[in-house]
Amino acid sequence: MSKALIIIDIQEDYFEGGACELVDPIKTSLEAKKLLKEFREKDLPLFHIQHINSIQPNATFLLPNTKGIDIHQNVKPFGHETVIEKNFPNSFLQTNLENELEKLGVKEVIICGMMSHMCVDATTRAAFDLGFNCIVAHDACTTKEIEFKGAVVKQKEVHHAFMSALGAVYAQVKTVDEIIKKL
Repeated sequence: MSKALIIIDIQEDYFEGGACELVDPIKTSLEAKKLLKEFREKDLPLFHIQHINSIQPNATFLLPNTKGIDIHQNVKPFGHETVIEKNFPNSFLQTNLENELEKLGVKEVIICGMMSHMCVDATTRAAFDLGFNCIVAHDACTTKEIEFKGAVVKQKEVHHAFMSALGAVYAQVKTVDEIIKKL
């Protein structure tokens, strides 16, 4: 079964000093980097997803023409690697990602990146709905605390809730090391 790695939005705005700092972005990016290294060494397909334009009228991060949209140095694409630019949380929506995966005969996608509760979730569910077998590298994903009805939901709880929901139907949820052992 042909596999591909999808690295979602590991971009400067999510790191220290960025417009939307997440919890442990360096640790998360280094776990993603381990997957990236394995896929490069095995010459397996990989896709960098870059959110280039937050389309919400009141968006405060991932704004066009800012340093915040740059892909972080820990997972910086090589010149020949495919970068898919997107404007929505779902990496398939109005992009050529599905077409690129189909051209390569990819049936299984390994997904990691930022944010667990937004783009990782939306992309994984879309990939599943499109017929791909999905694996999410939970330790190569992160998010932030969010608020719901005046209550603050801690980052760990947000991350665990979304990983458990994805793992219930949409994906196998594994560690980077578990995924690497099976490559």
